Amino acid sequence: MIGGIRTVCVTGGAGFIGSHLVEALLARGCTVTVLDNLSTGRRENVPAAARLVEGDIRDDDAATTALEGCDAVCHLAARVAIRSSFEFAVEDAETNYAGTASVLRASAVVGGLRKVVTTSSMAVYADAPSASPIPETHPTVPVSPYGVSKLAAERLTHLMCERSGQESVVLRLFNTYGPRQAYSPYVGVVTIFTTKIRRGETPLVFGDGEQSRDFVHVADVVQGYLAALAADVSGETFNIGTGVSTSIRSVLQHVRRVLGAEGETAFAPAVPGELRYSIADISKAARRLGYAPTREFGSSIADVVREMAVV
Repeated sequence: MIGGIRTVCVTGGAGFIGSHLVEALLARGCTVTVLDNLSTGRRENVPAAARLVEGDIRDDDAATTALEGCDAVCHLAARVAIRSSFEFAVEDAETNYAGTASVLRASAVVGGLRKVVTTSSMAVYADAPSASPIPETHPTVPVSPYGVSKLAAERLTHLMCERSGQESVVLRLFNTYGPRQAYSPYVGVVTIFTTKIRRGETPLVFGDGEQSRDFVHVADVVQGYLAALAADVSGETFNIGTGVSTSIRSVLQHVRRVLGAEGETAFAPAVPGELRYSIADISKAARRLGYAPTREFGSSIADVVREMAVV
């Protein structure tokens, strides 16, 4: 049980972050239901102790079935691909905005559900002028359709939960890495670099490689969700990251060092819709949620890359 919450639905619980969250909730004695259409998530990622409802978040019956009897929902199901979001703007809007609306409607209909924790992204922010950490008050002017869809989902969460009398928390996740992250050419630079090098291919860097990101380990992201469930907060939005800046060139150097692989690097023009600087100011989450990340990128990346290297 977490802060009086015994039963939790995790949408997208068969995916990368969601499956780690499901394991953590089960370890704390919660009863967990996973709602996932398995389009990118994997059935084998769902622990046997969790109940799996295979279905789409936009399906009213599936959403209602999964949420029935739950005290809280952690909503992670989404399309996550900034680089391709101009091409798939309609699909992003359907899943990330309309899908969130479906989950929120179902959560209000089933009755008894106290708290909604919705997953958002650093992509909701305007680009920053430097690699300094940005707070939640930084301008929310997305530069990609993906960011637009996530910002809309944020605002819808707070609006509909206030109307239904439910507690709402939004977590803006920064660049999450860790075990179980599936390869995609569009998201997850650690996985992309590792996969390319293992295949003997030349890794590709967009732009000059000096763009900086806040890389946060999935274990720390999970702690953010657990803290959000336990805390007596509502109507609030929090950054979940580390506050530490790491350049894309540095990530590639770390991966090469772990794999003992040298070689050339290919460069391509910067991708429209991607931020140059995106580092989280996590002081609000630390103060209000007690959030305190413990994994440092330089020391934790080795285990992550080695695990990917033997998959």
